[in-house]
Amino acid sequence: MRKKFKWSYLYLTVVFLLLYLPIFYLIFYSFNEGGTMNSFTGFTWENYQAVFEDTRLIIIVLNTFMLAFLSALIATIIGTFGAMGIYYTKKRQARTALLSMNNILLVSPDVIIGASFLIFFTLIGFGLGFQSVLLSHIAFSIPIVVLMVLPKLQEMNDSMVDAARDLGANNFQVVKNIILPFLSPGIIAGYFMAFTYSLDDFAVTFFVTGNGFTTLSVEIYSRARQGISLEINALSALVFLFSMVLVIGYYFISKENRPKRLRKNRRNREEVARLR
Repeated sequence: MRKKFKWSYLYLTVVFLLLYLPIFYLIFYSFNEGGTMNSFTGFTWENYQAVFEDTRLIIIVLNTFMLAFLSALIATIIGTFGAMGIYYTKKRQARTALLSMNNILLVSPDVIIGASFLIFFTLIGFGLGFQSVLLSHIAFSIPIVVLMVLPKLQEMNDSMVDAARDLGANNFQVVKNIILPFLSPGIIAGYFMAFTYSLDDFAVTFFVTGNGFTTLSVEIYSRARQGISLEINALSALVFLFSMVLVIGYYFISKENRPKRLRKNRRNREEVARLR
C-alpha cells in the first residue's frame, strides 16, 4: 500500500512539473533585462512597465476580459435552463438526443467550430467583430455549463419540488427557491469554466474576429510570430496570476457556501418528511 502511494505521489509530481515548469520558466524570464530568454542577465521591472505603457495592449486585455465575463454570464444563464430542460424532458429518447446534441461542440475540434461559425456568419451577412466573437464564445460555452449543472440536477431529491408544489408554490417559486439554490455550486463552477474557456480560446476566435477587434490570445500569437518579446512574458505572467486569484476566490466561495447549502438541504428534507 505504501509503495502504491509513493508511486502515485511521484506521478502527480511529474505531471505538475510538466504543467507548471514552462509557466514558471516564462515568468522567470519576464524579469530579465537582457531582452532574450537565452540567459538571465539581471533583474528588471521594465517589461511589466512596457505592458502598462502599451495603450493598445491594455485595451485588448480589457476587451478580452469583458468578452469572457459577458459570454460566461449569458452562457451560464442559457446553460442552466438548458440543463433543466434536458433533465425534465419526459421522453428518454428525446432527452438522450438533446444531450447528444449538446455534446457535439465539446467533441468537435476548435478549428472545425471556428470555420463553421465563419461560414455561417458570412452566409447570413453578419459582420465580424465583437458581436461575432461574443456569439461564438456563448455557443461553445453553453455545453460546458450544461455538463456542470446537469449532475447537480441528478443529485437533487425531486421530493423537495413535489413538496413545494403541495404547499402551493408556482413554477417560478419552485425554480427560484428550490432548484436554483440547490444548483448554485454547479452554476458557479459552470460560470468559471465558461469564463476560462472564453479567456484562453484562440482557434475559434481567430476565425470569427475582425473589424479591428482582437483578443489577448490572438494578439499574443501575432506578436510571437514577429519574434521573442519579454513583454509577452510579463503579460502572460499577469494573466496567470489573475487566473490564480480567480481559482482561489472560487475555492473560498465554495467553502463558505457549503455549510449554508447543507443547512438549507437539511431543512428541505425535514419539511418533506413532515409533509409525508
